[in-house]
Amino acid sequence: MTQTVRLTVAQAVVKFLANQYSERDGVEQRLIAGCFGIFGHGNVAGVGQALLQAELQSLEGDPEAPDLPYVLVRNEQGAVHAAAAYAKTKNRLQTWAVTSSIGPGALNMVTGAALATTNRVPVLLLPSDIFATRYPDPVLQQLEDPRSLDVSVNDAFKPVSRFWDRINRPEQLIPSLLCRDARADRPGRDRRGHRLPAAGRPGRGLRLPGGLLHQAGVARGTSRPRAGSAGPGGRPRSRRPSGR
Repeated sequence: MTQTVRLTVAQAVVKFLANQYSERDGVEQRLIAGCFGIFGHGNVAGVGQALLQAELQSLEGDPEAPDLPYVLVRNEQGAVHAAAAYAKTKNRLQTWAVTSSIGPGALNMVTGAALATTNRVPVLLLPSDIFATRYPDPVLQQLEDPRSLDVSVNDAFKPVSRFWDRINRPEQLIPSLLCRDARADRPGRDRRGHRLPAAGRPGRGLRLPGGLLHQAGVARGTSRPRAGSAGPGGRPRSRRPSGR
């Protein structure tokens, strides 16, 4: 049965991540176990609200509530290192997402992203970014390049990330979440010869501009969508909603 759901960008991110799975040797597990983070400018009223709503829906017994627990950390770089360490203990089949505020909070994650990429450990980084409308600019602690309105400290993630994208429109979200870069589609294996999950590639990150996370869109799909899962060998496979 086809169902139409209206979600904000942040709610769509949480719902999508809660429905990602990896599988190896017949054992299926969540790809994103939860979300580390520190809330501040750019993510407290977006991702933070979506995570809180998901938790409240779960406590109320809603079977459709996204299951994505949030854990408060004290340092963004430490959070990325923790996510990478968790992924290593899970043989790269499961990891954590990490969200941060605009500016210094996001910049703190760069070293962790570099470590994860060089060690081929999957992490998902969700730093806040400059406002999509550019109207309330600058923001407290926000760092940007005065020579350009679309450059911020988040561009420092480009050389240390396997995949980098800035979401400026709600309709860009799902193609970006499902995207596999050119190298990711090539055979990739860890030292044990296991194929790496493409959806959990090393140093994957999405820049989420302030203001965009509140914008709403319409999603059409089955009543219990599973936007992506993984087939044999730990390689994710995408499942398109049957109503499209």
